[in-house]
Amino acid sequence: MEAQTDIQTYLEQGKQALAQGQGREAAIAYAHGAQMEPDNPLVHLGLAEANLALGSYDVVKMACKRVQELQPAGGKEGWTAQALLDLLDRHYDRALQNIDAVISEDPGVAYAHALRSYLLRAQGQDYDANLARARAARLSYGGRFEGVFPALDTKPVYGGYKGNSTPAIPPQEEPVKETVKEASRPAAKQEQVPTWSQPNPMQRQMVRTRFALSQYPNLITTLLVAINVIVYLIFAIMGGSIINISDNLVQQWGQVGLLVEAGEYWRIFTAMFVHFSILHIGLNMLSLFLIGRTVEVLYGKWRYLAIYLLSGILGGIITLFFTPLNVVSAGASGAIFGVFGALGIFFVVNRRALGAYGNGAIGQWVFWLGLNLIWGFSTPGIGILDHIGGLVAGMVLALIFMPRQRRRRRAF
Repeated sequence: MEAQTDIQTYLEQGKQALAQGQGREAAIAYAHGAQMEPDNPLVHLGLAEANLALGSYDVVKMACKRVQELQPAGGKEGWTAQALLDLLDRHYDRALQNIDAVISEDPGVAYAHALRSYLLRAQGQDYDANLARARAARLSYGGRFEGVFPALDTKPVYGGYKGNSTPAIPPQEEPVKETVKEASRPAAKQEQVPTWSQPNPMQRQMVRTRFALSQYPNLITTLLVAINVIVYLIFAIMGGSIINISDNLVQQWGQVGLLVEAGEYWRIFTAMFVHFSILHIGLNMLSLFLIGRTVEVLYGKWRYLAIYLLSGILGGIITLFFTPLNVVSAGASGAIFGVFGALGIFFVVNRRALGAYGNGAIGQWVFWLGLNLIWGFSTPGIGILDHIGGLVAGMVLALIFMPRQRRRRRAF
């Protein structure tokens, strides 16, 4: 069990390093894994991918052949290895067929989408390449895979490879430049793209928008913080004090049970953006900034936004039912606790994939949860029911919105 956890850790480290364009760090991680399990095809595939980034194409060839020896029946590792071999031979059409088979079996492999983007771009299909690149960035939590594939005007250079069980990490080699983009493109692929498959202007704009959004992994968190701060500043100017917001303004826009029951249901929503004082909004926005950025990357922008808003609304509803009707409640605490709950659920669901880091993260999450709950119950004036309602809502929503590729159990 100990060895299993360690090999999994090295594999995860290699994947993360590749997503960040750190080929040498990835190669080191996979080499450690090869020392532990020399017959693990995932290790040798990782070495092939890492050394492709280093420009050591001889190692790529030998590592890919080792993968195929370990998986003679094929499978996604074998198909990926063959795709890399086809890439080195500049048979981009065959490589694309193999990588499409990998994605069909497991659509959650970020590297496969990044490789698909490269192959499509090599064939001049920039529109589909941008789609695949955006998908790879989302699956790798914002990774761009920069420099992990040969430049399209570069010809692979070959050297040597040390052994099958524990391959060495060779130094990066100087590539020989040669224009191959047009020469390597199969004749069939140079034909005009059929009219029915050409994207219309609206589709192109959607792709550009999605790709632009993928370049800003913390966009939603930044916008939420900005909206809350802007609302607070507007109220501060209207009330004449930046330290404390006027009671009249809070009552006009906050949640008041009597008014909600009278039909002003919108107050459950607007109360999430109303704060009583600069200390109130300061603590809430600091918490949102620290926690929200991670959850936004883990769940994606729209799932994260849904968790935030729905947790805040459900927390407000719980407060409405269990708090005196004349009490005024406001603040983003319910929504933030929902985001915090989603973070904990992610760690719990993916604890095996995260290895030792996952257990430590769960322990820290439980510690901070307990500390916040103790503080909430012991401090007068804090809407603890809103906190608990948002927390529970966020945990349930996290299970519903958990990204599919993160729910899959991984066996190494």
